[in-house]
Amino acid sequence: TEEELGRKALIGPDDVLGLQRVTSDYLCTPEENVYKIDFTRFKIRDMESGTVLFEITKPAASEREHNDRKDIDPNAGRFVRYQFTPAFLRLRQVGATVEFTVGDKPINNFRMIERHYFRDQLLKSFDFEFGFCIPSSKNTCEHIYEFPQLSEDLIREMILHPYETQSDSFYFVDNKLVMHNKADYSYSGGP
Repeated sequence: TEEELGRKALIGPDDVLGLQRVTSDYLCTPEENVYKIDFTRFKIRDMESGTVLFEITKPAASEREHNDRKDIDPNAGRFVRYQFTPAFLRLRQVGATVEFTVGDKPINNFRMIERHYFRDQLLKSFDFEFGFCIPSSKNTCEHIYEFPQLSEDLIREMILHPYETQSDSFYFVDNKLVMHNKADYSYSGGP
C-alpha cells in the first residue's frame, strides 16, 4: 500500500507496480532528485494524424524568477491538469516527446513508470526506459503510448466525471525512486 511504501527507505519499480490505486500523496520529496532532472518541454501528438494535441515549454532558467521565498509550494511543477476533448479517449496511439536536462551527475538506467486510473480502476500501466544520460546534458526522446480500447460505458463515465481520471509518473535511476509527478484529466472538451 501507499502507507507501507511511505515507510520504506528505498522505493523501487516493483513497489509502484504493485499499487492498486492512484497515490494520495507524493512518494518522494523534490530533494530526492539529486540528479537535477528538469523536464523543460513536453508534447503529445496523435501518431495516426500527426496532430499536436498538447505542448508546453518551460521558460529557460535565466528567464525564471530566482528568489528565496519560503512560501513557495515545494510541490509546484509536480502536478499537471490536462483538458482534452472526448475524441482523445478513442485514439489508439500517441507520441509523447519530452525534453529534459540533467545536472552534473551521470544518470544510469533512467526509467519512468506511469500508471493511469479512473477512480480506483487501473486503466493502463506504461513502462519506458530512457537509458543513460550524460552529465550536464539536454536530452529529447519520444515514447509511444499504445492506448487500451475502452468500453463505451467507461468512456461516457470518464467524460461525465472530469478529473477523476488520474495518473502517477514515477522516475527511477538505478531502480531508486528519484521523482514522482501526478496529473489529472478531463475529457469534456473544456474547463
